[in-house]
Amino acid sequence: MKKIVYFIEFILIKVLFIFFKIIGYKYSSNLGFLIGKIIGPIFRSKKLIIKNLQKANLQKQNNLEKIASDVLGNYGRIFAEYVHLKNFRNDKLKKYISIEGLEHLNNLKKTKKRAVFISGHFNNFELMAMQIEKAEIELATIYRPLNNFFLNKTMEQIRTENICKNQIKKGRAGSREIIKNIIKGKSIAIMIDQRVREGKKIDFFNNQATTTTIPAQLLKKYNCELVPVYIERRKNNYFKMFVSKPIKIDKNKSVLEITKYLNNLLERMILRNIDQWIWTHNRWKD
Repeated sequence: MKKIVYFIEFILIKVLFIFFKIIGYKYSSNLGFLIGKIIGPIFRSKKLIIKNLQKANLQKQNNLEKIASDVLGNYGRIFAEYVHLKNFRNDKLKKYISIEGLEHLNNLKKTKKRAVFISGHFNNFELMAMQIEKAEIELATIYRPLNNFFLNKTMEQIRTENICKNQIKKGRAGSREIIKNIIKGKSIAIMIDQRVREGKKIDFFNNQATTTTIPAQLLKKYNCELVPVYIERRKNNYFKMFVSKPIKIDKNKSVLEITKYLNNLLERMILRNIDQWIWTHNRWKD
């Protein structure tokens, strides 16, 4: 039965992708926003978003219902924009994205230093790894395969062709691949905002959340640079990406101390635009 549901879902999404391709980037993004707000609650729990916002103690000065609705709308935009990633890659949509801190990427390329780029699921997060690779940084990214194996093949193709050629599947085998890539002198892009089984309980918005310690481990063992990256959605479907200067951290600090620092950094990113982070992750699950 699950296979049938997955196949129907796959066909519907393929049809939508064709339609989005026909109507162009701007109309796709705007339509995706409406679809996300209207249909999104069927696929993603609005209650969980509000619960997470409350967990982060953001209810005092914010309309949680509106934020939750906008989060789902942003989800819809990201979905609708997938078919247009090719045109971001080949620069046909170049005018829609600007980068602050490009000099930091150029310096990493020049010095051939290995870096761990850290970020979260903001806006169209796929654009971050794409722009890093376009800056000629040898990069590998970590991804989680979709449960829908019919659709997963399509998404993997989009990722390898348009986002980053070197994709590492999340998991224990993936951890070994990360180390292999680092040893070869390559950089890694990793999202640090998801719950991982092998992670450690670290404070995140004043609540314990299972958090990946991979960036801290790579810093301590391989002396990698840690580079925060953030992307912001602006008016009229424009994006601005921010590449920070490599973080200066005392390598004598423990893995847990470094990871807590990175969680604090992630919190500040989220608070810049609360509705532009994907609050649908069950981040504080026990």
